[in-house]
Amino acid sequence: MTTISKDEITRLFDLPLMDLLLQAQTVHRKHFTANEVQISTLLSIKTGNCPEDCGYCSQSGHYRDKTGLTAEKRLEINKVLAAARRAKAQGSSRFCMGAAWKHPSAKDMPYLVELISEVKAMGLETCMTLGMLNADQAQTLAEAGLDYYNHNLDTSRNYYDTVTSTRSYDDRLNTIDNVRNAGINVCSGSIVGMGESREDRIDWIYELTQMPIPPQSIPVNLLVPIQGTPLGDKVLAEGKLSVIEWIRTIAVTRICCPTSHVRLSAGRESLSDGEQALAFMAGANSFFYGDKLLTTGNQSTSHDDRLMAELGLVAAKAAPKPTIIDAMSGVAISEQPPSHCPLTA
Repeated sequence: MTTISKDEITRLFDLPLMDLLLQAQTVHRKHFTANEVQISTLLSIKTGNCPEDCGYCSQSGHYRDKTGLTAEKRLEINKVLAAARRAKAQGSSRFCMGAAWKHPSAKDMPYLVELISEVKAMGLETCMTLGMLNADQAQTLAEAGLDYYNHNLDTSRNYYDTVTSTRSYDDRLNTIDNVRNAGINVCSGSIVGMGESREDRIDWIYELTQMPIPPQSIPVNLLVPIQGTPLGDKVLAEGKLSVIEWIRTIAVTRICCPTSHVRLSAGRESLSDGEQALAFMAGANSFFYGDKLLTTGNQSTSHDDRLMAELGLVAAKAAPKPTIIDAMSGVAISEQPPSHCPLTA
């Protein structure tokens, strides 16, 4: 467990920006290959009419009359697999699947298990974000071979009630514990720019450092304010968070969670090339490929390819799959189920 204090996190935020970026990039290079980025693709496999009331989300059924989002049923398996094949062909090493549920139901589990198995057979890492999971559900997904599970904390405990009322902060932490205990890698991040204070961003990073193992993947989203959602309307009326503050948050996250992948997620489509370059300098080493993130826009793949070439960034390959070796013959007999992934230097 990291022993960094809130005061130390505060001091990092207060550093001159260039000093902070230098420190973040130095930490980054101690633990990751310089100029290498992990690329993921995200697909909505069930869209809209979510029973949660998260104040930033167009998929909430509470705001559908104001946002105009059309709800869709679960995508057919063949359509999901076709999207996964396209993602791999474009250079993604991880395929992430998201469903607008409070939690998956028992009838959804065979569908999810089949998706995991089929996507993994393509040689892609698998990730899902499906809402809350109990211990049995997490174990079922682990046995199917799920590599990562995303469940964002979103913000600090103190600001959380401003974001949603349909689940608690401890509900989120319990799901993360269930995922970790099942041996699935944890993906958990935040959405900055929802009207929270810097102190809230400090508290969120501190929460990550107090976990038994910080999440292996940490998305740092910049809110895309959607008209018709409570937080979107608030930000559109009062003004967006500065991009520099978002970059500071990325840099401090990198320093405090040095062996985690830090991902650029929502909000990237509005950034200039220079702002994205600063984000990578701050220690981000993962991003989402594709023109769409669930229901919000994203940079085009052609734009990302050009920017990566200009910055000299290269795509990381999917992690190799460990195998079980027969002790007598020395022959690989099966893939090993996903195990807890310890932090490594």
